[in-house]
Order: sequence, then C-alpha cells, then structure tokens
Amino acid sequence: MSEPLNNKGCATTIVVLGSLHYDIMVEAPDRPLKGETVTGTRWYPKFGGKGGNQAIAARLHGAEVRLVSATGNDNFADYIHARLAQADISSDYIEQLDNEPTGMSLAIQDADGDYGAVIVSGSNLAIDPAVLENEVLWANATVLLLQNEVPEALNSVAALKARELGLTVCLNAAPARSMSPDFLNLVDVLIVNALEAEALGSEVVDSLETAAQAAACLSDRFPTVIVTAGGDGVAASSIATGVIKLSAKPIEVSSTHGAGDVFTGVLCAELAAGSALETALGIANELAAEHVASA
Repeated sequence: MSEPLNNKGCATTIVVLGSLHYDIMVEAPDRPLKGETVTGTRWYPKFGGKGGNQAIAARLHGAEVRLVSATGNDNFADYIHARLAQADISSDYIEQLDNEPTGMSLAIQDADGDYGAVIVSGSNLAIDPAVLENEVLWANATVLLLQNEVPEALNSVAALKARELGLTVCLNAAPARSMSPDFLNLVDVLIVNALEAEALGSEVVDSLETAAQAAACLSDRFPTVIVTAGGDGVAASSIATGVIKLSAKPIEVSSTHGAGDVFTGVLCAELAAGSALETALGIANELAAEHVASA
C-alpha cells in the first residue's frame, strides 16, 4: 500500500474518533412506507459505523490511522475487529465493554441503490474519554476526524486536545443534530451533505450551485466548508480558495451506501498529506463515485 506523504516527507497519520457498527444490509424493490411490509431479495452483514468506514477509507488511501472507539464483547465485535485487522488498523484504542452491546444498524436499500437506515448506538455511547490522554495516540498525527455518531461531549474533549497539539480538526457533521457553538468553534474543516448543511442554517441545497452557496454561507463560521450534493457533485469554500465547484463523475449507481464515508476518509487522508483543497476534493469525489458504481 502506498503511503501519502506530507510536506515534510513523512507518512501521514490521522486520528479518527467515531462509531463502529455491525451493519445488516437488506435489499428490496422499495423501502417500506409506514405500516407497509415489503418482501426483500436478500440480506447480508457488513462492516459499518461512520468512524470505522472513514478510518478504513483513509487507511486504504495510504494514511496511518489510529481509531478510537468501543465495541461490546460479543459476536458482532468479533466481526468488526477482524475486519479492522484486515485493513491494518489496530484495535489498541478500541475498548471492549462487557456491559454494553456492540453498535449496529439496519439499512434497507431499494432497487435504485438508495437506502434508509436505523442505528442502535450501544457501545459507541460509552467510549471512555481517558483514552484521549494517551500521548502515543497523537504522536505525529496531523488530522483529527470526527462524526456525530458518538456523544458531542466526547468529540469536544478530542477537539480541544487536537487543537492544543496543533492538529486540524475535521468534522463530518453526520447524522444531523444540534451542536453547541463551543464545539463548533473548534472545527477547522466542516464536511456536510445537503440535509446537514440545511440543519446548520444554509438555504435548501438541491443542485451544485446551491451547494456552493451553502458552502459560502457556512464559511462565515468555519475556516473550510465542504458540501456534498450527491449526483450533482461537491462544493467547497475557504478563505484561501474562495468557492470551488466540482461536478460529479457520471456513473451508473450500484449503491450509495457508504459513499459519503469514502469521500470523507479519502479527503482527510489527502489533506493530512498536504494536498491542496481542490486536489483533495477531486480525488475524494472520484473515489466516492467509483464506490457508488461498484458497491
């Protein structure tokens, strides 16, 4: 596996704090309406959780990844730890809890490749913040990557520590939820989709142009903002670059499940390696499209 290098010629290191889920994927012609029963075609287990998915995407792109999370002590956990080992991600910072079940999700994917999901957080809500005091965790790291599937209080502790050590704090604010101004003030790079951008106060995002407007609007509060617009592409705004718009790569959709996590993990690996924002966006956009076409 090739290692992206930062501008000092060293392999990039990212700390990811986030969720781990045992995903159960169900494929069906349609997603059920309220009160409706739909006959599916198949189901299968899948490694998941935004933290885990983004960590693996960054690792597959060459970054060294240190993942902070927690699982239960059950069969779901065995599956997750085995998958992390296959991806060459250590479980040194992942506590196995006897009194909490491993997080899980149920995702239903329709014939168009779109999906809806329900998560049960379990052990992800019980990650011990004490692990963040381990100096080895942070050694040579340049980026901290966070998401919204663990408690905000834990994200805040991690972001404060990262700021003290001079890391760039990246937040994929997914799923959308209310967040305190104190926490948001610690974020250097905000990554959101249309719904998440709107939840943070942008106008409706329904095209690449409105995604660019949303990024510009939110850049009043964050140094760098990235707004993904699904099949329309991705837009970004920062003080250094102004507004950037990239159209989506034309592909035939197989499944959109996990595409945002691939985008985020690759993007952060590129930023940690010192890539310019537009370069990082282009690479992440292309690899996310490949994932949607091949998943």
